[in-house]
Amino acid sequence: MGWTRKLLLAIAVVLLGAILVAVLSPKKLPVETGTVETGPMQVTVEASGKTRVRNRYVVAAPVSGQLHRIALRAGDVIHDGKELAHITPGSSPLLDARTRAEAQSRVLVAQAASAEAASIVERARIARDHANRELERVRKLVEGSALAEQALDDAQFAANSRSRELVSAELALQSARQSVAAARSTLTVQPDKRGGVQVPVLSPASGKVLRVLQQSEGPVMAGTPLVELGDPRELELVAELLTLDAVQVRAGAAVLIEQYGGSEALRGVVRLVEPSAFTKISALGVEEQRVNVIVDPASEGAWKSLADGFQAQTRIVVWDAATVLKAPASALFRSGGQWHAFVVKDGRAWRKPLQVGRRNDVHAQVSEGVELGAQVVLFPSDKLTDGARVQPK
Repeated sequence: MGWTRKLLLAIAVVLLGAILVAVLSPKKLPVETGTVETGPMQVTVEASGKTRVRNRYVVAAPVSGQLHRIALRAGDVIHDGKELAHITPGSSPLLDARTRAEAQSRVLVAQAASAEAASIVERARIARDHANRELERVRKLVEGSALAEQALDDAQFAANSRSRELVSAELALQSARQSVAAARSTLTVQPDKRGGVQVPVLSPASGKVLRVLQQSEGPVMAGTPLVELGDPRELELVAELLTLDAVQVRAGAAVLIEQYGGSEALRGVVRLVEPSAFTKISALGVEEQRVNVIVDPASEGAWKSLADGFQAQTRIVVWDAATVLKAPASALFRSGGQWHAFVVKDGRAWRKPLQVGRRNDVHAQVSEGVELGAQVVLFPSDKLTDGARVQPK
């Protein structure tokens, strides 16, 4: 056999072996991969919410009688003490001796409540001034490196809280004073053009008409709601959270308001997690325990595009970090009570146990198991095994 023939035979054997290796060797499994990286990370809880006017006044008929047609419309600007409607009594007298005595008693009770509210305002003003002075003292100590920055943050938070408490107390005082005016209005009667008497229904505060609940003329009973008033610039948002999520929320937490109709998310801050939950039936007919979380605008005028009763989706931040090592959440899976991920290295997927901290819909905080820049398999399938050959897409 000549050397040429031997060479050709050797080449044929090598080619045949390569073909057999290619046919019999396992094929590479195509996979999608993501990168382990560092960066900011937030954990939020989501809930639907609805805006409402913070201070809402439902003006009711102070006495029974014939209501004159109300000319107001929703959106009309009204001022404190403006006459909203008139009620004319029937044949019986509107204010007999007992009714007048009761009205006078209500005036005295309202005046006492107003005096108490004024005392609370004064106490809140003293607390605010004290908190501001304390803030200045702490700021000087921090500037002189006598205290840590945390002390300045605490003092600033205390000063802001006292300022908000003063605002709330002043609003309560305003409401108490209007209650006095409303109580006095029941004693104010005047004859109408037909020789009878009519009782004016006065506005308890300045703002806008939100709704006219009883527009047409007709008989009304005392206590019948007539007009709903409020200032639409003073809004708050009520979000209904599952109690399992609400335990993570604290006052002062940042809130992102989305899906309200605008293109950019609005900012808010949690003012209160109500202390009592309630039962609500979900769309699937399941009983759920929920609690209201009250959200205020993060800054004045931040919610100009919203109005009373608008629906929105909220995301409340319960954890926030500037820099963490994080992996795509879709790469993680549970096995044996522990989190795992497939790490791609040298064309093969290796199964690695991970120590996982906080998680959200996109990323998971990783403290152990993978390194920065590692490639992990996203949405690993059941076909993927430890050491399998893979082809990243």
